[in-house]
Amino acid sequence: MQTRIIVLSLLLSCCATLLQAQSKYTVSGTVKQGSSGETLIGVTVVVVEKPTIGVITNEYGFYSISLPKGNYTLRFSYVGYKQELVPVKLEANATVNINMSDKSSLQEVVITSKKDNDNITKATMGTEVLDMKMAAKLPVVFGEKDLVKTIQLMPGVKSNGEGSNGFSVRGGATDQNLILLDEAPVYNASHLLGMFSTFNSDAIKDATIIKGNSPAQFGGRLSSVLDVKMKEGNNRNYQVSGGIGLISSRLTVEGPIQKEKSSFIISGRRTYADLFARLSDDMKDVKLYFYDLNAKANLAINSKNKLYFSGYFGKDVLGVSKTFGSNWGNTTATLRWNSILNSRLFSNTSFIYSNYDFNVHFETDGSRTNFNSHIKDLNLKQDFTYYLNTKNTIRLGFNVMHHTITPTRAGGTGIVSDKKSRKGLESAIYASNSWKVSEKINVDYGLRFSFYNVLGGDTYNIYRHNELVDSVKLAAGKTGKTYYNLEPRISMSYGLSSTTSLKIGYARNTQNLHMMSNSTGGSPTDQWIGNSYNIKPEIADQVSLGFSKNLYGNAFELNTEVYYKSMQNQIDYRDGVDLNTAPDIEKELLFGKGRAYGLEILLKKKTGKLTGWLGYTLSKTERQINGINNGEWYNAKQDRTHDLSLVGVYTLTPRWTLSGTFIYTTGNAVTFPTGKYVLNDMVMYQYGKRNADRMPATHRLDISATYERPSKRRFQGSWNFGLYNVYGRLNPYSITFKENKENPQKIDAVQTSLFQWVPSITYNFKF
Repeated sequence: MQTRIIVLSLLLSCCATLLQAQSKYTVSGTVKQGSSGETLIGVTVVVVEKPTIGVITNEYGFYSISLPKGNYTLRFSYVGYKQELVPVKLEANATVNINMSDKSSLQEVVITSKKDNDNITKATMGTEVLDMKMAAKLPVVFGEKDLVKTIQLMPGVKSNGEGSNGFSVRGGATDQNLILLDEAPVYNASHLLGMFSTFNSDAIKDATIIKGNSPAQFGGRLSSVLDVKMKEGNNRNYQVSGGIGLISSRLTVEGPIQKEKSSFIISGRRTYADLFARLSDDMKDVKLYFYDLNAKANLAINSKNKLYFSGYFGKDVLGVSKTFGSNWGNTTATLRWNSILNSRLFSNTSFIYSNYDFNVHFETDGSRTNFNSHIKDLNLKQDFTYYLNTKNTIRLGFNVMHHTITPTRAGGTGIVSDKKSRKGLESAIYASNSWKVSEKINVDYGLRFSFYNVLGGDTYNIYRHNELVDSVKLAAGKTGKTYYNLEPRISMSYGLSSTTSLKIGYARNTQNLHMMSNSTGGSPTDQWIGNSYNIKPEIADQVSLGFSKNLYGNAFELNTEVYYKSMQNQIDYRDGVDLNTAPDIEKELLFGKGRAYGLEILLKKKTGKLTGWLGYTLSKTERQINGINNGEWYNAKQDRTHDLSLVGVYTLTPRWTLSGTFIYTTGNAVTFPTGKYVLNDMVMYQYGKRNADRMPATHRLDISATYERPSKRRFQGSWNFGLYNVYGRLNPYSITFKENKENPQKIDAVQTSLFQWVPSITYNFKF
């Protein structure tokens, strides 16, 4: 019934305003950065004579406003850029393209809305946009600027542990985050076992985190969307930039292919800690490094059509001589066609490729053993944005994604693997509308219809209570089990005043791919699996209520949200199972439900010499799985009661900027042994209830200072000095258990910590 009401409302909204739209003219265009020609996302375009009428530019810098015949002035505003006023004489449909000049003096805000009161007027909830320029000034381990580390400082987003780039959002597991790089899914967004993320910040243009209340065009994950977009490249001048750090360096080259019409950007990064390690005789055979490459090019076919091609390739290498070797990495490619079909209708067509693979080998006594797995996607997406009128912006489209999933497969000397790749087809159609109901009320609503087809080419075992009861052999090209789901989403804001608003939202999300892991933070050996005859789509229903208040002339911004999320078809595994060696992983799985609820508070200071934010999360995340803890509710691995972050950036002088971050988090839920026994001369541990214990709390202070050298013509240089973990807190990375040497009846808990103090120095340049 609720789904029918949403669909009917969308149709009525379209029909009721269609006749009115015929008597108006449309002004539309593209907004770009003046110095580089990069399109700008989220620029606010307001009609000065009718200040209640306005839009923001979409992901490709396009805007459209319909108005009656007359003379108007358009005001273009964007944080960090000079405001532009453009007169328009509207007697027919008109195109107004704008180049905006950036103002470096306003680059103080680290995390910001695109407009001072966007948090009040917009209906979107749980959404934050990151400013990549200032993320570079925040202190991080080894001095490598990292957007994922910045995201982990936001309320509702929790780091999975010290040294980890994995994160959980509002009680979701690591795999329940949809991570996109130019629309391509990234299945493992970390380097060096979580020390770095796959995102080279020099190549990133924009990053947005959406915590559950995502628009209808996003789907496939329960908890969040991290939407990352690469730079397009300077189409006016050639430019080289980069940085040299203690363990890594990076270099970016960009410029026009054909001035004003096409451009490119190539950005590479590599660590070289292994080169220093080889100076020691004990470490000369050790390999430990990563490298990645981002590339993008675009071509303006004409004023209404533009092609983009972007790609990413990254690889981690870990090994010791010929005895052990491991490598894993991501490859993505996106071909996009943007088309302005008319002054109100914008189209984006994307062909997307994504591949994640993992390989490991051992060699002993002349025999070799290999383990490998991968997941490969081919995806077609079509998206339309229709600017119906000044009160309604409609978005609709579809996507079809073909998955090829190879679970961990063993091979090598004397080993014949019978594991095959499994295939699935994940598809969706969607429609949504952003509706300005009145001066006080804004509503975003939509509906997504998703379905997943189990495809042939393998034999699917069917288990009941973890015992084999049947099997289905699907020939290649055949379709087996099919799952369908409707996913309604709606959010609404009500303005109590010009500086205060209430928000409410509901969203249903489904997930058809699932990651199996024995660890909390995730590792390269984690396995992805799709829906099958045993595994059903995960489903989450989230309700959230928010309050937003701007203070002291919008200098301060307070956003609070409470949420409750119920989850169906949650997956866990039987006690004592090693998922990487199980003959059939589905036999070891257990299913049930989950719930997560919490309070998030974010207080931001957006102007002045001192900017930053205070974020706090109070939350609870639980699972109830048949076969675990006697069917009682238990803490999920990612459950943490308290998360606190304090971030400050202080502009000391025009050349010196100081910054610092402090975090405090409750320890992760874990299972500790409660006793031990000896079996066949081997010590075996007995464990209590699942996740009934806690790791010690984590807290840490990091500081950094950035010095920007005076510019010499086009050359710009800066130094960044940092100290990670100022007071040397030994935060827990893992805890293991062993017999006490003096008293074998006792068990000692041994904590492993990664970093006590980590100084860093990085030189950045641009010319």
